[in-house]
Amino acid sequence: MKTRQFPVAASRQSAANSFFGKPSGALPRRRHAGIMLLECLVYVFVFAILLGGATTVFYFCWDHSRAVIFTTDDISSALHAGERWRADVRAATGKITVETGATGEVARIPEGARTVFYRFESGEVRRQISTSDYQELLLAKVKTSQMAMDARGTVSAWRWEVELLSRRKEAHLPLLFTFEAVAPVKP
Repeated sequence: MKTRQFPVAASRQSAANSFFGKPSGALPRRRHAGIMLLECLVYVFVFAILLGGATTVFYFCWDHSRAVIFTTDDISSALHAGERWRADVRAATGKITVETGATGEVARIPEGARTVFYRFESGEVRRQISTSDYQELLLAKVKTSQMAMDARGTVSAWRWEVELLSRRKEAHLPLLFTFEAVAPVKP
């Protein structure tokens, strides 16, 4: 005796068979849309690797751009200090002297009734006027500073060599500056 299936029961059985991956006899086979859990984990893993690499590159660029900003600030400060020193040497009215002591170097530049002092102590270059107690910080983080006279015939030229400390350990070029100025010739 054959059992007869009702259409509702046949459709339930067909749905159950297709759910478990068994082909149903009468109904066409459906494609399964979606991804498996393992594929999802692979996508998450690839996304994490890309995100980690992008974060590393971002912070590498961030650190180097900050280093460029700090270096340009240091260069700008050194150039302003050098121009200030050159203006003081050109305005000198007497003999410029440089004294080197245990604590650092002091340059005296007489300008009329006042004297301008340039002091290199404790890694800083400061400028002070004899009529004031205020010391202006020209350069911070200075590695070396040396002011010397270059006798060039009848002209007394002055040279200031300054090297700034690098903010980064892997600096490829040291921040070295040389400024030259000519003191006025006195009759």
